[in-house]
Parts: sequence; structure tokens; C-alpha cells
Amino acid sequence: MIINPASRLQVVKEYYFSLKLKEIARMNVDGEAVINLGIGSPDLPPKSEVIETLCKESIATNVHAYQSYQGLPALREAFAEWYKREYEVNLNPNEEVLPLMGSKEGIMHISMSFLEKGDQVLVPNPGYPAYAATAKLAGAEIVYYDLLEANHWLIDLDELAKKDLSKIKVMWVNYPHMPTGTKASKAFLQELVEFGRQHKILICNDNPYSFVLNEFPLSILSIKGAKEVCLELNSLSKSHHMAGWRIGMIAGAKDYLQTILKFKSNMDSGMFKPLQLAAVKALGEDQVWREKTNQTYAERREVVYEILEKLDCTFSKNQAGLFVWARIPKTEKSGFEMSDQILKNCRVFICPGGIFGSNGDPYIRISLCNPINVFQKAKAKIANYVIKNTVHESRS
Repeated sequence: MIINPASRLQVVKEYYFSLKLKEIARMNVDGEAVINLGIGSPDLPPKSEVIETLCKESIATNVHAYQSYQGLPALREAFAEWYKREYEVNLNPNEEVLPLMGSKEGIMHISMSFLEKGDQVLVPNPGYPAYAATAKLAGAEIVYYDLLEANHWLIDLDELAKKDLSKIKVMWVNYPHMPTGTKASKAFLQELVEFGRQHKILICNDNPYSFVLNEFPLSILSIKGAKEVCLELNSLSKSHHMAGWRIGMIAGAKDYLQTILKFKSNMDSGMFKPLQLAAVKALGEDQVWREKTNQTYAERREVVYEILEKLDCTFSKNQAGLFVWARIPKTEKSGFEMSDQILKNCRVFICPGGIFGSNGDPYIRISLCNPINVFQKAKAKIANYVIKNTVHESRS
């Protein structure tokens, strides 16, 4: 390569799943297809009416122009109504809602809008790798905070307050938590808002898993005074099975969103209008559809429990979201090693917990995004592998 890459790219690596998918693709060419239980990409479709809206609106001749950087008023209003109905949060659709091309985009926008060299940002360990990656690209210093099973994967705010927080500008939180599936209580969110206020830190809650296998959805913005120190990202990717559609949003106070818009408006030229109109349709109330999809996930989860039991893993059944997080047996060195062994011997890919941080090393994670017959097939492969190993060990 004649032209050298920008030095900022030296602080990040290619995303783990990008590399793993390449490896799996090579394995698929060389032999039996790998069963991928690693990635949380919903395999179920959105509501049929949502797809019909996209098709119908795309045929119109006047929808192909650039769109507003702030999204259609109808979409902002739909997001505001959604928050009022589901979270009991009042949002001004003209000032406190900013549609996005997926909430992952919003993580980058927040980092580039508020962080620079000399700033520090609090990032969970384990946590979504994009929080650290985008902060590094913005030039900020990462300060990891521990999430531990012993504390039910909740932040120990008292312990965190003992650290020097004078340079901390942004704190990333994510409840229901990915990858552990931990749910936060309203009391905990109240403590978190107060923590942000006391230490003058912008608390950014990434909240895409509220409605998946979770009976009581919560928004941090439902806490009194939260808008002073909090932003919340949300998305239709998981809740409405629209991951590839790339539709999300940021909610928060006007001044914060105006700052983000200053960056965002230099990055895109608005979202395709039919996509926005389809999102409006998706955000309409349909409790029956949600209950049906959650029942599907619940049935799949039961088979995932059986897979994990075959592997002698331990796990909590009080998890939300599209995954099941489990501790590996003491006989295994790490989730990475266990994942690689299963991939090699069973042609089944299970995500190692260590990709989310060092505190995830002794864990694995299985996605619920496959038909139940695929999980049954994976279970049979893994059961056969476990039996063979058991027989081999007993003979030796």
C-alpha cells in the first residue's frame, strides 16, 4: 500500500465478529456448514405491515430526495409516543429526539461530539466493544470499570466514586446489559443519575434490549432530573427485528442533541423517507406481536439452556435480551479456548465472553437468533462431542 493509514486506526482493531465471520466462511467452503450461535442478528422478520409500508412508500416518485438531518417530524413524534407509552417518559419530539441510522452510529456521534484528547471516558468491563473503540478514535483515554458476577453485574458506584473522576466526561452504561443480560432496577438508575450529577459526568445509556424477554422495560430518562446528565440510545434492531434497516435514535435534552447534530449533519444526508415511514408503522402499539415473538425466543432459550447444561456451564435464568450468558466449567481455561474447541470439533460457533473485556474471559454467550431446529441440531452435535470426550477420558 503506497499511502499509509491514518495513525488513529492504530488504536483499534478489526471487529472480532468481522474476523470470525471470515473464518467461518472459509470453514463453510472446506466442509459442513458451521452453525453460528454467536451473533445477535434477529432471524425473524418485522411485522408484515412494516414491510408493506416500506414497499408501498418506495414506489412513490417523490420520496427519493435527501431528507432532513433530524428525521421526519412523524418519526420523531412516533419515537416520543413510544417512549411515553412504554417508559412513561415525556419527550419533546422537536427538541429531545434525534433519529439515527442505527444506534451504533449514535455511539460514534456521542464520542466525537463530546470527547477529545485529555478527556477520560468510563467504559464497562465486560461491555460492548464499540464504546471503547469510538472513544479511542476520538482521542480520549479509556477508564474501565468492573462489572462482576459477585455484584450481579451491576456497577459498584461507591467503589467507583473512590477513584479520581476529575477528567471523566462520559460514562457508558447499558441496561439491560449486553452481554450478561442483567436488568437494572429503577432504584439503581436513580443512583446512577445522582452519580452523574454529583461528578458532572454525561451518563449515556445504550438501551436496545428493553423489550426482549423483559417484563418491565425501563428508561433512564424516566428518573427525575435525568435529562440534565443523561442521554439514551435506542434502536428498532432488536425490539422490532429491523437490524439491517439501521433505524435508531438518541433521546435527551435539547442542548446535548444540538451538539450531536452539529457532528451528525456533517456525516450523512438524512435517512431514506420510506424507511422512516415504515419505522413509524413499526413503532405503533402491537402488544400481541411482541408477546408472540418473545414466546418464540423463550422456547429457543429452553434449548439453549440444554446446550449449556451439556457443556457443564452455569447460568442465571433471570436474563433479558437476545442472548444467554454462562460461566464455563472450571476444567476450561477460557471462553476463547472453549469456543475454539467447539468450533473445531462440532462446527458450532459460540461467542467467547472475553471479546467484551477481561471480566468476560471465563464466560461464553449464545445468541437466540436461530430457528429452534438449528439449536436442536447444535445440541445433538455438542452432546455427541461431550460423550466422545467423556469416553476418551474414562479410558485414559
